[in-house]
Amino acid sequence: MSKKIAVLPGDGIGPEIVAEAVKVLAYLRDEQGLDISMAEAPVGGAAIDATGVPLPDSTLQLALNADAVLLGAVGGPKWEPLPHAVRPERGLLGLRKRLDLFANLRPATVYPQLVAASPLKPELVSGIDILVVRELTGDIYFGEPRGVERLPDGSRRGYNTMVYSEAEIARIAHVAFKAARGRQKKVCSVDKANVLETTELWREVVTEIGRRDYPDVELSHMYVDNAAMQLIRWPRQFDVIVTGNIFGDILSDEASQLTGSIGMLPSASLGDKYGMYEPIHGSAPDIAGQGIANPIATILSAAMMLRYSLNEPVWAERIEAAVSRVLDQGLRTPDIYAEGTRKVGTAEMGDAILAALRQGGQG
Repeated sequence: MSKKIAVLPGDGIGPEIVAEAVKVLAYLRDEQGLDISMAEAPVGGAAIDATGVPLPDSTLQLALNADAVLLGAVGGPKWEPLPHAVRPERGLLGLRKRLDLFANLRPATVYPQLVAASPLKPELVSGIDILVVRELTGDIYFGEPRGVERLPDGSRRGYNTMVYSEAEIARIAHVAFKAARGRQKKVCSVDKANVLETTELWREVVTEIGRRDYPDVELSHMYVDNAAMQLIRWPRQFDVIVTGNIFGDILSDEASQLTGSIGMLPSASLGDKYGMYEPIHGSAPDIAGQGIANPIATILSAAMMLRYSLNEPVWAERIEAAVSRVLDQGLRTPDIYAEGTRKVGTAEMGDAILAALRQGGQG
């Protein structure tokens, strides 16, 4: 049965980088017989401009009826003056909530060709292969009550609620342990159990599940402040990191910088039924339309989609290998450019990866 892909380019550089990933998917469809169809819809600022809301019903329905969603990026200064409830980012959060995408997988892998691009010493980052598993639909970002209130003395007070149920913790823990079984069989659960009762429960539930269901996986625990330090001090100690929404948001961005450029890193947001795939970087409105954005993270996000939602792991591996071959050739977008390499634009990088895939991935 044909698999349906909802393509949501979004804002800023989103349309440019998504176009390169679509080239790769179209090649698999048209020349390799991959049974997929793609349909495009607006989200974020583009949707606000077209319909007045960041997540139109038509876009949501397209996503709900699809087997996977490929997303570019949302947001930009154009829409920042809007009320919080109708900003572009609400479209992204709405998709995550309505599709129940509770598990965010963010790999941070240092390509050998880009070791020198990392801000850390080569001996610290060589061989890094970390997977951050972030819970995505709970925690302080979604907890209630929340808001800003006016106090009797006329001053204002803001408040948010950090909350997790045992079931929410358990399901993300299972994702992390299962992922670790296919890697180095090591999970580090990150919390702040010495201060926050919510994460004290987190630690208890993760420990119970690890002991009961995954005795073959080594489990360790780390406070979030120490984890942030250890990612810089000794990043190769980590295999799979599992943590809550707010801690995962911060730590995965920190881990991305180990690789030299946020433009290299894909992500998968998974639920029991749906999967959404996007680069971890933002819409980069300052370079939008210039044709210089790095499309590799989006192309690698498409590879993750093939692996997790479309059950095509071989093609996922071939796309990843094609990216590595292009880096071997010395092609670099401006964010990863270094002396002795050749600077290329968005489309040229996408074309080169497609050419490498054709050469190395026939049949």
